[in-house]
Amino acid sequence: MELKKQARQQAGLLSERFSKVSGIVINITYFHNAENPVLMERKINVFPSSYAYFNMECMIKGCDNGGFDLTSVIANQIKHHKTSVKGKMDCKGEHVDLTTDLASIAYEINVKYNKSSKKVSR
Repeated sequence: MELKKQARQQAGLLSERFSKVSGIVINITYFHNAENPVLMERKINVFPSSYAYFNMECMIKGCDNGGFDLTSVIANQIKHHKTSVKGKMDCKGEHVDLTTDLASIAYEINVKYNKSSKKVSR
């Protein structure tokens, strides 16, 4: 828990790291290998006063060192001034139970830029 807190602080605030961004909305659907593959849907609002920390935990119990790091996806999106990106990502963690598949996510990230910023379509 303490390491996670330190990682958030080291990431800095959104307003400091990406000054042209007024907000980010991250929609994530978590999947796992089961009869009903949708494990959870999640919406995360990132404000200028929020930490620019985009490493989402794996939701599979017993997953070690897993998760979904969207930092490079978001940094690239902002670098190219895109308002929306979609994609998929697999968890690279290790499971205690080797018979269980790891999780994956589908994500949609929407970035809102300050009015002074030039917009580029998807």
